[in-house]
Amino acid sequence: MPIRTASARWQGNLTEGSGTIRTGKGGLEGNYSFKSRFEEGEGTNPEELIGAAHAGCFSMAFSKLLAEAGATPTSVETTAKVHLDKTDAGMTVTRIELDTVGQVPGIDEAEFRKLADAAKQNCPISRLLSPGAEITLDARLSS
Repeated sequence: MPIRTASARWQGNLTEGSGTIRTGKGGLEGNYSFKSRFEEGEGTNPEELIGAAHAGCFSMAFSKLLAEAGATPTSVETTAKVHLDKTDAGMTVTRIELDTVGQVPGIDEAEFRKLADAAKQNCPISRLLSPGAEITLDARLSS
């Protein structure tokens, strides 16, 4: 399997500085700052990138499980809300809320939810993050 890379460059001190984040092949690149991370400033932040990675990984894993169950999805759309909170240990990602909507012909709600939960438990990014953060899932079947 290939090894994936990403890079970041930061200039200046924590509150006044700024930086850029870039994926290895340049598919994603964004500016980040103290304000974009801890306030409501423009730019991205590491937590958004974790959320994007988690939503993407979950969507792919869920699509695979659906297809293996004989219900190939038309679409799976997932949002990840990453909570960064101050704890006794410092700033910590404490919770990630996955919210997914799938358009999947030929499946009932119970099977859809069962497979969504299996994808949440087993996608590589969930397995990476779940020891340290609570991961919740709201899965809805779209018509």
